[in-house]
Amino acid sequence: MKKVLLFTALAAALTAGLAQAGEKLVVAATPVPHAEILELIKPTLAKEGVDLEIKVFTDYVQPNVQVDQKRLDANYFQTLPYLQSFNEGKGTHLVTVIGVHVEPFGGYSKKVKTLAELKDGATIAIPNEGSNSGRALILLQKAGLIELKDPKNALATPKDIAKNPHNFKFKELESAMLPRVLDQVDLDMINTNYALEAGLNPAKDALVIEGADSPYVNFLVARPDNKDSAAMQKLAKALTSPEVKAFIAKKYNGAVLPAF
Repeated sequence: MKKVLLFTALAAALTAGLAQAGEKLVVAATPVPHAEILELIKPTLAKEGVDLEIKVFTDYVQPNVQVDQKRLDANYFQTLPYLQSFNEGKGTHLVTVIGVHVEPFGGYSKKVKTLAELKDGATIAIPNEGSNSGRALILLQKAGLIELKDPKNALATPKDIAKNPHNFKFKELESAMLPRVLDQVDLDMINTNYALEAGLNPAKDALVIEGADSPYVNFLVARPDNKDSAAMQKLAKALTSPEVKAFIAKKYNGAVLPAF
């Protein structure tokens, strides 16, 4: 009987140990820099008993939808204004876990070398998602190209422009599509992750770019029911480690900035 009880206890302990060692997180991310940063910390998390699986997406919608539907555990690609806009528009309740980095948003062109060279009636491509649209327009306002009715409206669209003295035309597209029209428009307002994927160097190629004080931090995002789990907190700690800070500085040369 004692042997049976001992065996049962050992089996239970082994099972518990395997369960702990087998913690798994499936996290959605856009390719650059998010998935690259997650790949960096996979070995660290594995040593801590967390099996990190990275699902790469090229859009900004499905990563949130699938986390909300519990098909994924978390995602890492978005800013707080975008998340708030998404929650409000889709009726989701996703929450931030920790802020990781800032990607200064910029404007690019293959037709002009400075903003001053933009002609009246020039076409400017901007994201069509609420917060990204507002981010682009606020940056254009800071550059003196337009004036918004509310200079701080993070969800501004072209309809919220109060003054457009040069009669610029605005082409609204999904963020992932913007690099593809760089040859077709006069100024292209592109999120840094997509700019990097397209081979652009924000620090060198952008004609206008946000400063290091940008409030648009990219967050690890989860649900209220799992944001405080042990595995999620291990992931959050790894994402804000000295290792990640050094990797960002070396890999992206100022195109991505640590937010911690």
